[in-house]
Amino acid sequence: MNRTISAAAVLAISTGLAGIAWAQEGEPIKIGVLHSLSGTMAISETTLKDTVLMMVERQNAKGGLLGRPLEAVVVDPASDWPLFAEKARELLTVSEVDVIFGAWTSVSRKSVLPVLEELNGLMFYPVQYEGEESSKNVIYTGAAPNQQAIPAVDYMMEELGVEKWALLGTDYVYPRTTNNILDAYLKDKGVAVADIFVNYTPFGHSDWSKIVADVVALGADGKKVGVVSTINGDANVGFYKELAAAGVSAEDIPVIAFSVGEEELSGLDTTNLVGHLAAWNYFQSADTPENAAFIEEWHKFIGDDKRVTNDPMEATMIGFSAWVAAVEKAGTTDVDPVLDAIVGVEVPNLTGGTATVLPNHHLTKPVLIGEIRADGQFDIVSQTEPVPGDAWTDYLPESAVLDADWPGKQCGMFNTQTTSCVQVQSNY
Repeated sequence: MNRTISAAAVLAISTGLAGIAWAQEGEPIKIGVLHSLSGTMAISETTLKDTVLMMVERQNAKGGLLGRPLEAVVVDPASDWPLFAEKARELLTVSEVDVIFGAWTSVSRKSVLPVLEELNGLMFYPVQYEGEESSKNVIYTGAAPNQQAIPAVDYMMEELGVEKWALLGTDYVYPRTTNNILDAYLKDKGVAVADIFVNYTPFGHSDWSKIVADVVALGADGKKVGVVSTINGDANVGFYKELAAAGVSAEDIPVIAFSVGEEELSGLDTTNLVGHLAAWNYFQSADTPENAAFIEEWHKFIGDDKRVTNDPMEATMIGFSAWVAAVEKAGTTDVDPVLDAIVGVEVPNLTGGTATVLPNHHLTKPVLIGEIRADGQFDIVSQTEPVPGDAWTDYLPESAVLDADWPGKQCGMFNTQTTSCVQVQSNY
């Protein structure tokens, strides 16, 4: 069951749940939901829309916020990157929302950024991304490269003995920037240029025979080959099928993916994926009381016990909880006081620890490595302590000198060599 629900319905349901707590007066606090409900990204983003609605319902059942009810305002940017900017402007100027939860791809986030900065809006962005950015008006609740990509490479190198690397990605900003960072990181670790193979394919790519053959050929000298995948969407199905058709198992050439999670595996034949890996900051299989309660709440809200949870859902939950805490601390939903209050806020994650909002507007997050099971879930084979998100990587020279510190320096690109704030964001 794909539950879609209007903002008015959320308000009505929540009113009934909250009972007497809703006797308090006050105009609703409006929550903007900027996720694609149609187009190619709807399969992923609709779930995050539903997650925000669940969080709104939960908060209203507690009596709302600052004595006022929360009201979700849902728009559909329809997987159209320029439309994200238009819909964000509509949310901020017409609907007058106090905060936005939204975007998935980096290109959609970058489309929204100028609008947020012009109108001084606030958005929580819940998906792993390439880093190289820190905006005053965004809280990045997904993983930066040092919280996913680099630990994944370390795991393959140290635990699996990988010596030669195939960096395979879909051709857009997130895979390209992530692979630029990984290429520099691997070379810093002493990996030879000839032992790194980089390839990009368009969205929906289906003919993987030559690329898989090239990957297999990397191991002709007997060295262990590993694949780091930033392949997005349904192209993954063809890629894993071609690996299996070539007689390549996870033991032969392990693949670690950054964009394959429970939602993507749900309903797929996982025969060709079993044993391969993914790196995230959360898996549904995490065995904690907090996670069990979240899954139960999700199934009750969505009305379907088969619906999975995933990493961007946890990031959405963390972001929502941090915003609520900051609003309560500030005593207002106004953006600037909330941003002042949010740095240092700690909220529970679902893996048994806490997430802290950092001065660079990123979070502390544990890094989990999961092995794909036949049922589409993951066996967690590695979990770190919380890692502080780094907005600017240490492995690209132009980024290594940059720092982000909003409460201290009021700057997302502070050059530590010139001790000055760079005003133009990096655009990879």
